[in-house]
Amino acid sequence: MAVPQSAAELFDTILPPKITASPDKAREINAIYQFKITGDGGGEWNVDLSSAGPAITKGVKPGANCTIEVANADFVNMLKNPALGMQLFMTGKLKVAGDPMLAMKLQKLFALG
Repeated sequence: MAVPQSAAELFDTILPPKITASPDKAREINAIYQFKITGDGGGEWNVDLSSAGPAITKGVKPGANCTIEVANADFVNMLKNPALGMQLFMTGKLKVAGDPMLAMKLQKLFALG
C-alpha cells in the first residue's frame, strides 16, 4: 500500500474500496475501531470490521471495541513504520482506549488489498 499523506486520505479514499473488495478478510479482524485523528488531514472515523461490517463511516459511533487517538503526522509516520506505535504510546502521543490488543490487529486492516 502506498503510504497516504493523511488519515483522511486513508479512511476516505484508500481503505473503503479495499474492505469492499475483501469483506471476509476485513471481518476476520472482528472488531469495531474508533479513530480520532487530530490536526490537518485528521478527523473522526468509525471502522466496523465485525460480522456486521465491514464499513467505514465518518464521525463517532457508540460501541467501539478500541479507540485510537493520535495526531495526523504521528499517524502517518506510524503507517510508514509500525514499530513507532509503541514509542508513541509510551510517550503519550498515542492513546488507546478499550481493548489494547485490538490495536495490534490494525496491521491486518492496513495490509488489505
